[in-house]
Order: sequence, then C-alpha cells, then structure tokens
Amino acid sequence: MKHSVNATTLPARESAVAFAALVVGAFAMGASPIFVRLADVGPFASAFWRCALALPFLALWALTEPKETRAMFSTDRAVVLSGLFFAGDLFFWHLSILATTIANATFIATMAPVWVAFGAWIVFRERISRGNFLGLALCLIGGAALVGQSYSFAPERLVGDGYALITSIFFGLYILAISNARTRTKIGVGSLAFMSAAITCACMFVIAMLFETNFMPRSMNGWLTLLALAIISQVLGQGLLAIALGKLPATFSSLVIFLEAVGAAALGWLVLSEALGPIQGLGGALILLGIWVARPRAKAPAAAL
Repeated sequence: MKHSVNATTLPARESAVAFAALVVGAFAMGASPIFVRLADVGPFASAFWRCALALPFLALWALTEPKETRAMFSTDRAVVLSGLFFAGDLFFWHLSILATTIANATFIATMAPVWVAFGAWIVFRERISRGNFLGLALCLIGGAALVGQSYSFAPERLVGDGYALITSIFFGLYILAISNARTRTKIGVGSLAFMSAAITCACMFVIAMLFETNFMPRSMNGWLTLLALAIISQVLGQGLLAIALGKLPATFSSLVIFLEAVGAAALGWLVLSEALGPIQGLGGALILLGIWVARPRAKAPAAAL
C-alpha cells in the first residue's frame, strides 16, 4: 500500500503550520474527558452526541471544499476503517475516563504512538528515525511522570486502566487510517472528517441503544456541554489532526498526541481539583523535549544564485 509523507521535503513554513495544527488539535482533544465528566448523559450517549452534534459543522466544512476534493460518501477502505477504529476508541475511552483518573486514562490512552510507530514501520514501511525513538522514549517517561502519584494499581482502577490501554490501540489504528486516507486519496479534510464521524456516529448510536440507560441530556447545561464536546474535541481536535496527518509523518504526529495528557492533566487540576505537583511539571517538560527531539527537519529553500 502506497503511503508516503516526508516532512523533510516540505517548506519550513508549511511544516510549521501543520505542526501548529497538530498542537492545537491535541489540546482540543485533551479537553474531552472534562466534558464527558460534566455531561448529564451516560458514556456511550456522550460518545454518540459528540459525533452527531459535530456532523452539521463538518458537513458545512466539506461543502466549502472544491468539487474535486469534496465527497460526502466513500467506500474507500481507509475512510471506512477510520470511522470504525474511532468508534472502538470512543467506546473504551468513555468507559476508562469514568473508571479511573483523568491523568491515568489520558496517559495510558496516549500510548497510541507505540502502536503507530510499529504500524507505520510494518505496514507502510515508514522509516523510524533515531530521533523518533528517542522522542518516544522521552514522551513515555514524561507521561509516566505526569501521572505521578495519581497512578496506582488499586483494584478499582485496574479495569479503567485496561480500557484505556485498549483505547490506545484503537486510536493508533485510527491515526494510521486517517494518515493513509490523507496521503493516498484526494478527499478533502472536511469531507474525510465528516465521513469518518458519520460512521463513528452510526456505530455509537447502536451501542448506546443496546447498553445506555441515560441517553438524552436532561438540561440546557447538558446540551451545551455536549455541544462544546462536539465542537472543541471532534470538529476542532479531530479536524486539525487530519490536516496535520496529510503533511507530517504519522509516527511524529502521534507523539504530539502526548500533549493531550498535558492538557487533560492541567484541566483535571483546574476543573476537577485532581492534584498536580513538581513531578507532573517535569513530566510535561519531558514530553515537550521529546517532541522537539523527534521533530521533522524541514529543508531550507535553496539560495538564489
């Protein structure tokens, strides 16, 4: 399967824009646990509403794209798999953030770069540089430090931690599918985000109907919380991730997702009063260092003679 994204061939400015999109998208996705905790619906219902309420905004985005890249329906394998993988991600993610701490759930879920690195190397033959490996190691150490004392092997958290690990696998597969769709097809970012979310929405509706007992929001605040989840975490977060995955290597892009852990831990401290200390600050710094070490080196433009 053809899959080639080489950031070293991109102009420095284009790489910088893609990186900025990735960072903002990671922080936007990192806000999702807070909205899920504040929502007055069950975990599967919040996952459904996250996608359902995002669809009109994503459809408008898709309709603004040129006709040659616009697509409201596609049977492309990578597009379909991206929606299915993200449904698996949301299914286990929403279970994990209700069964363990925000920091635990986010850190374990952001183990996705490990699976992305192996998948990109084995399936797409993407070269994994020494900087990528070192950056991944630093991010993993930083993520462990970020969790700090909030992590424990208490029996009541083990199930939630296990859900988060499964989440990381599905999210890694989702990143690989989106990256492949972006680099192999001519489908626009808005169209891809719409189709992927629509497939996820259908899956989560079935799951919610089978297992959920608290499906409809009970208040205006409940609706506004779900709308914020849809706009910030789905439209903005997933949309910016898709933009970046068309320009940057999947392996490096997945490392920046560790910023979700930084953002989620900070929001958990601000909103839910989950403790943070110097060790967690060191962890955040190591994550930033790891991302800097693994960053793609853009080629400078040739000087005019």
